[in-house]
Amino acid sequence: METNARYLTIGGFVAAVIVACIGFVFWLNRAGVLSQSETVQVRFGNQISGLQPGAAVLFDGMRIGSVSALEVDPHDPRHVVATLALAAGTPVRQDTKAGIASQGLMGTGAVSLTGGDPSALPLEPQGGHMPMLIADTAAGRSLTQSAQETLSRVDAILGDNSEALKATLDNLKVFSGALAKNAGRLDAVMTGLAQMAGAGPAKIPPPIYDLAVPQLPGPSAIPAGQIVIGTPTAVVALQTQRLLTRSPDGQLTPIGTMQWSDALPSLLQQKIAESLDDAKIVTTLVAPTEFGKEDRQLQLDLRRFDISTDPDRMADVTFSAKLLSASGHVLAMRLFEGREPSSASDDLASVKALNVAFRAAVGDLSTWVALQPDQNAKASSDP
Repeated sequence: METNARYLTIGGFVAAVIVACIGFVFWLNRAGVLSQSETVQVRFGNQISGLQPGAAVLFDGMRIGSVSALEVDPHDPRHVVATLALAAGTPVRQDTKAGIASQGLMGTGAVSLTGGDPSALPLEPQGGHMPMLIADTAAGRSLTQSAQETLSRVDAILGDNSEALKATLDNLKVFSGALAKNAGRLDAVMTGLAQMAGAGPAKIPPPIYDLAVPQLPGPSAIPAGQIVIGTPTAVVALQTQRLLTRSPDGQLTPIGTMQWSDALPSLLQQKIAESLDDAKIVTTLVAPTEFGKEDRQLQLDLRRFDISTDPDRMADVTFSAKLLSASGHVLAMRLFEGREPSSASDDLASVKALNVAFRAAVGDLSTWVALQPDQNAKASSDP
């Protein structure tokens, strides 16, 4: 009996605690929520798809309550009235706008309230009814409804213009067929336009030829000092890298596509210096700050470096030379010339002929430069 009494005591205590908890929660709910909430109704003028009781109420994007009830307006079945439970102090004014907002990926409906002018009057009950907002006429339009209406309008446009669309598609088919048949001509036209615009295929670079350095036997007597070879002078027509021809009346004309490795005056200077160096005659292309007593200067003037167009094609290399002392006095001067028949009119035959003519002229120059010191000494010893 004592055991049963103890169980009854414990059971009664637990039941009392449960009842107390339920009462406390009910008291909190009554005191903390319902007593501090405001009720507002919103009247929607059309469908409110997706809106259900318990849905959120947003004021300027912030949740401030929920939808407590939804009902069809008994006076006008075309309208739906939503009852909203809002947090106390929510600034709902007469110009506050109401609408339907979509929340989340699934598009859950919510009532959206947008704050009005601060100077507007608060929303008050009228005629013993709860305060009511009239929603915008398009507030209940869902995205699905808008899409369906848009598709309906597109379908109507396509139906009204079906013949015109069919004719347009037929024209496109004919045009594409014509393009396919004339693809080759179209490629040629596009290539021509690209070339006119400077975007054609890259040009093949012209062949470049160099003068061979004449290999001459060394002179019997090597002159003392060094020879400074200045930059040769030449008329403007000879300051080129092109292969030149000369007509009987003296007209110079570039021919072919080949180029020399340098402009003709510079090429003449370099090759003469290399040839004299190979013959053991010391040369330099840079004038020293002070000339030695035995140093000399070689001044060159290029006169011809071309292929004559006479009946007998002839390669002609002609230049004049002045040998000056260290003090700048002219010791000797002479004209040097090399000529060689050109067997054909192509670039390669012309280059070979000019190389032979150049070797002959430079050979005479090398011998002449080596002999000048002896002649000067002999001239100074003569009475």
